Order: sequence, then C-alpha cells, then structure tokens
Amino acid sequence: MDKFFARRISAPLLTLAVALLLASAGNLTFWSTLTRATGGLTLNNLPLLLGSFVIIVLFFNAFLTLASFRFIAKPVLIALVLIAASASYFIAAYGIVIDKAMIQNVFETDTREALELFSWKMVLTVGLLGLLPSFLIARANVGFPQGVKGLLKRLGIAGGSLLVAVLLLFLLFKSLAPTVREHRELRFLLTPTNTIQAVHGYLRGRWSTPVVIAPLGRDAMKGQTWVGQTRRTVTILVVGETARAKNFSLNGYQRNTNPLLARQAGLINFSQVSSCGTATAVSVPCVFSALGREHYSETKAASQEGLLDVLAHAGFQVLWRDNNSGCKGVCARVGFEDLSQAKPGDPFCAGDECYDERLLAGLPDLIRKSTGNLVVVLHQKGSHGPAYARRYPAGFGRFGPVCNTNEFEKCSRESIEAAYDNTILYTDYFLSKTIDLLRQTASNEGIDTAMLYFSDHGESLGENNMYLHGAPYMFAPSEQTHVPMMLWMSDGFSSRFHIDRTCLAARRDQPMSHDNVFHSVLGMLDVNTAVLNPKLDLFRACTRGS
Repeated sequence: MDKFFARRISAPLLTLAVALLLASAGNLTFWSTLTRATGGLTLNNLPLLLGSFVIIVLFFNAFLTLASFRFIAKPVLIALVLIAASASYFIAAYGIVIDKAMIQNVFETDTREALELFSWKMVLTVGLLGLLPSFLIARANVGFPQGVKGLLKRLGIAGGSLLVAVLLLFLLFKSLAPTVREHRELRFLLTPTNTIQAVHGYLRGRWSTPVVIAPLGRDAMKGQTWVGQTRRTVTILVVGETARAKNFSLNGYQRNTNPLLARQAGLINFSQVSSCGTATAVSVPCVFSALGREHYSETKAASQEGLLDVLAHAGFQVLWRDNNSGCKGVCARVGFEDLSQAKPGDPFCAGDECYDERLLAGLPDLIRKSTGNLVVVLHQKGSHGPAYARRYPAGFGRFGPVCNTNEFEKCSRESIEAAYDNTILYTDYFLSKTIDLLRQTASNEGIDTAMLYFSDHGESLGENNMYLHGAPYMFAPSEQTHVPMMLWMSDGFSSRFHIDRTCLAARRDQPMSHDNVFHSVLGMLDVNTAVLNPKLDLFRACTRGS
C-alpha cells in the first residue's frame, strides 16, 4: 500500500481523474435524464451523449486545473468529491433537484428532520463515491508544476480544455439547445455545480446588507362590523405541512382520508388551490406577505412586515404556535410558542416526535384568559417526509402496509403512499378537533370563531420517480403545488361579518392560490387598510352589503 501511494502522480493527471469521476459516477441521474430527453440510448444518439460527456469533463478539468496549487488542490478536490457524492445520492434516492430554494430548505430544516434523511445506503453511497476517492486524493503523492513555467502550464491546460469544450459545444449546440431549454431541470441535476451555485445564492442573500423592515398596513383598523360589538373573536389559521390536495377524500381521493371533516357541518373545502412555493422556506414567507407568487422574493418578503403585523396593527392579539421548524421570520414581531420539543411524560409526544395535537394543548385556557380578539396560527408537522410513519400516533395507521423506513428504495410505492395517507388521516382528526374546540368555545364562551386551513406545499410520492418536495416551481409537478384549503366559521362569526356561506361554497371549485390568503384573512375579519387588494379577497363577493 505504501509503495502504491509513493508513486508520483502529476497534478494535471489528478485533476483530470477527478473531473472524470465527477462527470461520471457523480452524475448518474443527470446522464439518465439527458439520455431520455435526447431520445434514448440509441446508436444515432451516441455521438451527442459522448460529446456532452467530453464537454462536461473538459469544463470540470479547466476549473479544477486553476485550483491545482500546492496546499489548496487536495482540500478543493476532496470537498467537491464529497459534495458531489452527497448531492448525487439525494438526487437519485428522492428524485429532487438542487437549487437555492432546496439549499435554503436544508439550512432551515431542524436537526431531527435532517436526521430522518440519513440511511445506511446513504453512508455506503457517500463512502464509495466520496470518502474512498477523498482518501486516495489525500494520500496521493502529487507533483505540482513550479514557478512561472508551472503557472503557464496550468493556464495552457485550462485554456485548452475550455477551447475544445466550446468548440464541441458549438458543434452540438443545435441538438443540445432545444433539450436544455425544454428540460431546465438538467442544470439543477449536474453536480457539484448545482450545489455550488445554490449555496452561493443562498449565502449571498444571507450575508447581504442587514435588512431594514419596512412598515406595512400601519393604517389598518377594524371596519363597521366591529362597531358596538362586545363579543370577542378567535380566528385560527392552520398552516399545514406537505399536504397535497390529491390525497384528500374531500377532493375525490379513493381512500377515505377525511372521514371526520366530511361530517363537519358548515365546512367549505376549496379544491383548486395552488401554492406559492414547493418548500416551507419559500411558501410560508410568501403566503404571509402581500407580494404574491409572481412578485415574491426572499429579500422582499424579509424587508417588509406581513399579514400578522397588519393584524397586530389593527388591534388583534396574534400568537404563533409551532410544531415544525419555525415560522421563517413571519412571526418575528408577534407572540411565539415552540411546541415541537418533547418533554418527558407528554401524552402528545413519542420519543423526540411531538404530534400536531399538541398544538391544541392549553388553547381553551389561553382563549378564556385572553381579553382581546385573538388570531392564533398553528403550524403543523403534518405530512413531512420521508419518515411519514412517525407523523401520526399508532391509532391512525388505518392504511397499510406502510413504509416504516426513510429508505424509499426498500419500500413499494403503495406502502409509501399508505404511510402518507395515514398522515392525512391524522390531519383530518387534528382539524376536526380544532373545529370542535372552536364550536364549543363559541357555544360556552359566547365568542365568534373561525378556522382557515391551508397547506404550505404538496409532496411527490413516486410520480415520474420524484419524491418529497422542493422542485423548482417552473417545472414542479402538480403534486407539489396543488394544496388543500378549507374554511369553517361559527354561525355567530358569519353572521357578525355578514358572510354568505352559500355563496362561498358555490366558489369552492374555482381556481385559487396562496395569493388569496393575505387579503382574504383581512377581508373575513373586516380590516380596512390600503394594502388589502379586494380582487384577491375571497370574501368580498360573498359579503352581504359589500
């Protein structure tokens, strides 16, 4: 072994070897996707695929050569190999792509959720494709070209590689350009460039000039329906997690995943709702902002107040209760309770997992003791994957057999979907219990109550070999963007604000989106402010006397 590592290898040969490794073993999903996109592995298609491979190897080699200096070459090469091995595993295992939003999701996911993604297959894959090559690189006896001559040699290799790559790209451009335009996901599949670009974009946003929060809706005030009223209101906004509308029986799904909600009198289910994003880190800030999906950016949303601030300006007491990974900044200026941390003996927790029912613990007392009009946000753990079977108590495992591991390759699609459907069944129970709590509060306490539920994004369960969520919106499947939304109001609430529930129910199958939420919450609570857009207020057309 020592004799093997004693053999000298030139720096140009090492960088070429690493470029070949990255372009091949580190990008199997990229090549399978490109092969399908260009017509399959045929004799006629072989020159295009081989040419594309050579182009990528040469581009990688050019940039690696520019880093092939003593003391920095090995750390750079090892880092890139490890990044590529890790990224390629997650891309292949879950059908995801790596972009800025996915990196943001990774950085903002709590440790427990992140640990669910680890498996023995991941360790084996990263070990063979990442750790083993890294060990060989670290032990290699590398000869680096010295002085000016060495610098010129590097520049010559890098420049020559780029020149040949550009010439090949020019020759193949006519065939490759349509494929790249039609399959934009390809650039998010090529490792490690996808990860480097995504991390750079994320960190650039995080390290930019400190954000100054611009005021929003400081003119907000309660409208005429509040004049002379002595009855308080409690409005609960339930932010679902990873729930896709397709698997709700209220929307026609074949399994009865909503047996309790189906029996809730007065519940209005909106069946055609689109999300603002495909990951919590995007959708939650977006839905609570006044920007809308088309104008949303992380920077814009972080630099101005949002829905909860406007409600506070109007005089509401606002509280965010969380069983997830935080509120992504939207509750920074209102009350916050973290209920995701397990405590010994807590009946709503098992191990380090707390079920969503914990969000309701102590809520009746909180309502009774409050003196003002409450808006409470309940942020679910919901159907967050890949460990779907951990999201619900044992009594809700109605559908099966279920996938009990985070290694999807060990499970059939049917068992993955069964575990996911059980999470929807538990959400059905949680929402129904929330409605019962509000109905009882209305009856016993003389308080007007309402609940609006919507999920932040959906989930892929193997369709087109895609799993989980976080796909770039431009080509995200409907499973990740079509989300459930539903509304319940007590008789006193709808009467007080003159809301015609029959009118709302007649609109339940019309196209809607997260863009409606900001303005509709203000509309349903009769909050007057210049930032309210009546065209996006679902209640405006169904409010008597409007």
